[in-house]
Amino acid sequence: MKKAMLYLLGFLGLMIVSLIIILIIHSPGNPKQFLDKNGNNIKNSISEKVFLDINGYKQGMFIKSKNLDNPVILFLHGGIPVYFLTEKYPTHLEDKFTIVWWEQRNCGISYNSNSQADTTTLQQLVDDTIVLTKYLLERFGKEKVYLMAHSGGTFLGVNVIDKAPELYEAYIGIAQMSDQFLSEKMAYEYILNHYKETKNKKWVDSFESLNFNDQRKIPKEYLKMRDVAMHELGIGTMRNMKIIATDLFLPSLFFSEYTLSEKFYLWYGKSKSGVHQLWDEMMQTNLSDIKHDFKIPVYFFHGLYDYTCSYELAKKYFDKISAPIKGFYTFDQSAHSPLLEEPEKANGILINDVKNFRADLADKEQN
Repeated sequence: MKKAMLYLLGFLGLMIVSLIIILIIHSPGNPKQFLDKNGNNIKNSISEKVFLDINGYKQGMFIKSKNLDNPVILFLHGGIPVYFLTEKYPTHLEDKFTIVWWEQRNCGISYNSNSQADTTTLQQLVDDTIVLTKYLLERFGKEKVYLMAHSGGTFLGVNVIDKAPELYEAYIGIAQMSDQFLSEKMAYEYILNHYKETKNKKWVDSFESLNFNDQRKIPKEYLKMRDVAMHELGIGTMRNMKIIATDLFLPSLFFSEYTLSEKFYLWYGKSKSGVHQLWDEMMQTNLSDIKHDFKIPVYFFHGLYDYTCSYELAKKYFDKISAPIKGFYTFDQSAHSPLLEEPEKANGILINDVKNFRADLADKEQN
């Protein structure tokens, strides 16, 4: 028995060492370059991991482009950076744009020992975005850039274009937030009804035990269960992403452009900030009541099956918006990440409509 236990411990130790070696091999942390058919770097392309001091805080980003003459897009992620997913789900944005995958303070490669997500304010993130935008304008010789935001990043995005519209060509909100507290309640009701219909007593009992109070606070117990349920039902990160551990966590571990420590801090930072570092403020805010008069073109890309940020509420918010040009685009094969789920359609809209300040491809009822 003792010998068998030693063999088992030895085997487990070997497996752990092997896993560490595999992760180190897959973690050089260097951005992949764009190469031509002869294996040489494509002329005038860029593939960089850049760190800048932004308002006294070291922050990192990946800058990707096959042609630096192309327009610049600054991407605002939601609760966690999603750039690592582009290895498995390529967006092809770098073909026609210079795309900047910024990882905001306290997140991903911008996380450090001094990170304090619980003290970060919306104004800090707005100011960070503006400072970074001005850096990009100067570096790439542009008068304006496009601002693209996803999920929790849209809460930041609409505040940025409201404060400094002169810096941006247009705003693209992907899985746009509106009244996120109401969105969570609608998701809760959808999930509970589904489990009632399928007679899943365990999940029904778990969700029925929750209480959404009148102070616009989401039960912590709900947040622990919601992601698992959403992915199981195809209304979470992606329509076809069912298991968080294998479909979200593992791709980050084998993403070669992160170092091993950056992979650790990606998830450590996420564990510290929760759903989003501005979550409490998001719960208290209905964007459609306070941010709906914009001076630049506004475009919403939304997955039909998205319950993380309600598709229905996003459409109602869009209807209230005034802007020089606006377009709402339904992605009928997507949940929360249409840019990753239907990249060809997303790129077509960006090239045909957004770059030309049109809305020809928008949902017909919106034209």
